[in-house]
Amino acid sequence: MENQLRSTGFSSQSLGVSDWSPSSEHLTFTRSEWGALRDATPLALDEDELKELAGRVEPITLTGVRDIYLPLSRLLNLRVEAQRQLQNDTADFFGRNSGARPFLIGVAGSVSAGKSTTARILQAMLGTYPQHPKVDLITTDGFLQPNLELEEKGLLGRKGFPESYRQGALVEFLRQVANGAPKVSVPIYSHVTYDITDEVQIVEQPDILIVEGLNVLQTGPPANTPFVSDYFDFTIYVDANPDDLESWYVERFQQLRSTAFREQSAYFSQFAHLPEDAAEAVARTIWRSINLVNLQENILPTRARADLVLRKGGSHQVEAVQLRRI
Repeated sequence: MENQLRSTGFSSQSLGVSDWSPSSEHLTFTRSEWGALRDATPLALDEDELKELAGRVEPITLTGVRDIYLPLSRLLNLRVEAQRQLQNDTADFFGRNSGARPFLIGVAGSVSAGKSTTARILQAMLGTYPQHPKVDLITTDGFLQPNLELEEKGLLGRKGFPESYRQGALVEFLRQVANGAPKVSVPIYSHVTYDITDEVQIVEQPDILIVEGLNVLQTGPPANTPFVSDYFDFTIYVDANPDDLESWYVERFQQLRSTAFREQSAYFSQFAHLPEDAAEAVARTIWRSINLVNLQENILPTRARADLVLRKGGSHQVEAVQLRRI
């Protein structure tokens, strides 16, 4: 297997940035090298199930799942089993059983990178393992401050930036889940109304919890408080060139104009009937003034903290994988 492992990082050109040098802490795999690590792991999903998991502009193929997500699910299964063994050994050491702790996975990356699709695929695949059939998925969007509060604070134009979240509530949620609380609720966010709803998602002692969000890898002041990332057992960063991210964002924006934006309660309903070129101009303005700034200032700097980086090319397909050394 050693000849499949290369301790080089992604090139600055392939990453679309110039300030991230290769790390000796990571191993880099080409797509074919990573795909070979799936071994004999069976694929338990069919084409119809994959279609339900796909994003608005991101195609999913059985080949892509076999090459990328089968090896990843195999690796994560090994990590889950290792954590459980450590928990059992620790319980024996102290002479008491503190109960099983869920395995927590964080999925980070830019707007339009495909975090949600990655998280959904992992949820479906990890749930096929009999050792941990209960896999829950939440998004940190539910911990955004309501629009009214953001407006009062002058932060509506910085939605998705770290200061727009109720970080304390998110950390408390993770603390309760990690400590085995029977039921923990998560506010539900609507991408139609662009706001927090009155509904909640209930998380009830899952075997694995996947947390997907823009800034789940972030650290920052105050230093004497826990960070969201402190609770994760494994973290994934979905990466792509910023130019590709912008193109995918514009494509998704155009699709939403004929679907969600046309709903009466839609926050962006004013854009539904714009001419296509005008709508594209709006989308690029939003991307460059908000999402790109957040990517450069807050999201991209956390990439090096991830345990695994999925590097996508312009066709949405993962072209390389970088894994932190153990």
